Amino acid sequence: MKKFTIIISIIVVIVILSLFPLTSALIFYDKNTEDVIAYRPLKQGDTFEIIFVHSIHLEDVTEKYVITEDNQIKQFEMVFSQFGIGMPSEVKEDEQIYYEDGFYHLTNINHVFDSLQIRNGKTVSEHRFVWKQKGKQRKQVYLNDYVNEGAWFTLKNEKLSLLDLLREVKIHE
Repeated sequence: MKKFTIIISIIVVIVILSLFPLTSALIFYDKNTEDVIAYRPLKQGDTFEIIFVHSIHLEDVTEKYVITEDNQIKQFEMVFSQFGIGMPSEVKEDEQIYYEDGFYHLTNINHVFDSLQIRNGKTVSEHRFVWKQKGKQRKQVYLNDYVNEGAWFTLKNEKLSLLDLLREVKIHE
């Protein structure tokens, strides 16, 4: 009887851990659905970047984000080499811009999002996802390893359960 009670207790604990959210992650959803493409564990204060090659200038553009205290996604910087179509044309209040080593840095951006809608490159498909967790090295992957060329996806910072962590595709280092 004692053995049966222990087994049932273990099963109950596993079921509970499988269903309830445990860890914060940046989740890549297919288009506007709840279908998970991939995820990367990130928590408050961790940063990430989306780097893409501008389809006209054919130069890298880097958008930098941080996970906020209320689990939102905040853009805080943009780095680019040329002004023109699709690039910022003005500096808003509190923002700053400077030029260094061939790149413009637009800083102090305060755009906060619940989610980001992103299209992976089609013409020039070299989009990259870069992340840095506190106290760790910066890591980078090509989005083509997870998302088809030209595909739309949504990024959200949400919690995943143990079951989600086991069945979904983790973006590896």
